[in-house]
Amino acid sequence: MKAAITGANRTTLLQRFIEPSEIAQLALYLASPLSAATNGAAVRADGGVLTAIV
Repeated sequence: MKAAITGANRTTLLQRFIEPSEIAQLALYLASPLSAATNGAAVRADGGVLTAIV
């Protein structure tokens, strides 16, 4: 299933699904003071695999 999704999608830069630890790192960043200047942004962590959210 993963190979079919990533193989048919040419928008992904990573050519793979991201790992749960990568989602955790993003959550840690967003919850930290480092993200103070990040506001009003839609942050997607899908590696470019998903072209739309339906």
